[in-house]
Amino acid sequence: MKIGDLNPSSRGVNLIAKVVSKTEPRVVGSQYDNAEHRLSTALIADDSGAISLVLWDDDVERVKEGETIKITNAYVKVFKGKMQLNLGRYGKVEASDVELEEVNTENNLSERVVSTGFSGSGPRERFQRRRTFGRRSGF
Repeated sequence: MKIGDLNPSSRGVNLIAKVVSKTEPRVVGSQYDNAEHRLSTALIADDSGAISLVLWDDDVERVKEGETIKITNAYVKVFKGKMQLNLGRYGKVEASDVELEEVNTENNLSERVVSTGFSGSGPRERFQRRRTFGRRSGF
């Protein structure tokens, strides 16, 4: 798969990309396990485009600026209106021996604002509206 082909619903993403840049790791608290974790973001690119890759804990050290990496079973998530590539629980990142000389950073998918297609009302509000409509109220 190529980065330029990714969309907000991409799952099971496998690709090879070059690490263009990487932020300094920072420590963040998790709402899921109440622990502190290291977090970094890398801009990765291939010949079709670029996207931000979110790195947690051990993966922060596995990814080095300037190297080519192989990503397996990742997924795209929209965070603050922008697409990011995430490894999640089942994804994997490792060094690749494939060399990518030319990369396209002009088509940066993480710089575009993405619409999620939701109207702004949450699932509970939609459910309650449906339930209210179905009651006997003269309809």
